[in-house]
Amino acid sequence: MQIPIIIDVEASGFGSNSYPIEIGLAMDDGSSHCFLLQPPEHWRHWDREAEKLHGLTRNQLLTFGKPLQKVAMALNELLGCRTVYSDAWGNDQSWIALLFDEVGMLPSFRLDHILSIMDEPQLAHWEQTRAGVIAEMELRRHRASSDARIIQHTYLRTREVTRGKRVNKSVA
Repeated sequence: MQIPIIIDVEASGFGSNSYPIEIGLAMDDGSSHCFLLQPPEHWRHWDREAEKLHGLTRNQLLTFGKPLQKVAMALNELLGCRTVYSDAWGNDQSWIALLFDEVGMLPSFRLDHILSIMDEPQLAHWEQTRAGVIAEMELRRHRASSDARIIQHTYLRTREVTRGKRVNKSVA
């Protein structure tokens, strides 16, 4: 595997009534994509603590979010039948499933946990490497596309450190 595609999902909060509000992708070609979701009227749960983390308001989503059908179609088009990885698989899987269920579609892609492609030495270096990546990239945290890029770069750096492989610095 060269460069994994990473997905990150920000949500209205946690728990059974939460829903996705932003989806970010870090692609294997170095590009990134971010989608704000316009929640349907019956998606009402809103956690002020989650809002403090991601910095998005429900009103911003209603004003600037894209319709769910368009986001689901864009994700399928961008990702095709590939596997994408998440560092919060349990949460992200349920929110992606909710998005696609709401619009009556199936995702064309497969979602897996980033741990499935990591080894023990990478895991041992993860937190320290991630802190360095965050400082170096100066990306705003807790926005989906920024978080996806941080996860991707951290994975690549830990792989480089533990396997002695060089990665393309324009991506990592």
